[in-house]
Amino acid sequence: MSLVDHLYELRHRLGVALLWVLIGGVFGFWWFSNQLFVLPSLGDLITGPYCSLPESARMTPNGECQLMQTRPFEVFMLQLKVGLALGAVLLSPVWLYQFWAFIAPGLHSKERKFARIFVGIGSLLFVAGALLAYFVVPKGLTFMVGFGGDEFFTALTGGEYINFVLLMLLFFGISFELPLVMVMLNRAGVVSYAQLRGWWRGSVFALFIFAAVATPQDPISMLVLGAALCVLYSVALLICHSHDRSKERKQREQDSAEDPDAPSDVDPRASELSTTGTSSATHGDDEAT
Repeated sequence: MSLVDHLYELRHRLGVALLWVLIGGVFGFWWFSNQLFVLPSLGDLITGPYCSLPESARMTPNGECQLMQTRPFEVFMLQLKVGLALGAVLLSPVWLYQFWAFIAPGLHSKERKFARIFVGIGSLLFVAGALLAYFVVPKGLTFMVGFGGDEFFTALTGGEYINFVLLMLLFFGISFELPLVMVMLNRAGVVSYAQLRGWWRGSVFALFIFAAVATPQDPISMLVLGAALCVLYSVALLICHSHDRSKERKQREQDSAEDPDAPSDVDPRASELSTTGTSSATHGDDEAT
């Protein structure tokens, strides 16, 4: 294909991917205000961490847990934002396939196999990180709003709160891709297990610094994210160690491979013939001398 054909193909794949994200956004927009079978509405799920705060620490107009709207149509835009985010996550296999279909023709069969595995594992890790963030957010909010005591209550606007929750989900989800990146770099030969093991002290320190920057200013979220990243780092080290050991074993087998024309040492007759031939040759040399 020419460069122009590649650009047309890319435009087509991007258009199809964007269309599926929009379809998922429409579904998420509807789910925001409606229950999905036995599942609560998406709005209830999003506001769940805020509503888990004590009533004395948040605004409860009419005795209900509600967020505050400060601008016209703010709720509509927030509902649209949450719907698009949900659509992008739920339909990620569909639009990721479009990018996969664009780059797959340029990959070897082995590279295609590893790419499929990495994409699948990466999606699971992102979902796992987002779920952990959802359960950590209430703890972090409880800690942050507890400083004021009885003199203050928390009246979060819808935009501030939803942006806070979405950023937490995003940061936790992306952070959980760390072991996948390490394994990919190890398999590509960029870093080895010995190097990663030698960097573990600095890596742990860097992980907690990242957790402190990525999370709000509360120790609970920072400690949970830092501890989770350290566990994932350890798992990635074990995988890299296993890969490097297997690679070294194969290399030793190749280096110690014997000459196919040489007799086997396990055959005693071959050893006797070899010894007899060597003795005869030595005796012949002595006679010649």
